[in-house]
Amino acid sequence: MKLRYISLLAALIFTLPAWADESAKPIETTTASGEKILLHPNGKWEYVDKVKKAEADKIAKQYPENQGCPHGTQGGVLGIGRCIPPGDKDFNRGSISGKGR
Repeated sequence: MKLRYISLLAALIFTLPAWADESAKPIETTTASGEKILLHPNGKWEYVDKVKKAEADKIAKQYPENQGCPHGTQGGVLGIGRCIPPGDKDFNRGSISGKGR
């Protein structure tokens, strides 16, 4: 049990510097086809051109993974993890420690 807490603490210590650097500015660069884009510190990118950005956002909204978890599902905290629908074996399974199963 102590090992679990130690590993959690170690993970937090190593990720805190990445969270602390929120002030980092995106890098403007060009793609191989010559389109200007912004590379953000979190790994995401977007077009500089407003028209292309709007088109890309419209296309991205068509995919369910870009819309968040549907109502009634569990998971997907802060955009991390999968959406667990009712009826799935992991839905409302209780705590990780095994209590409440």
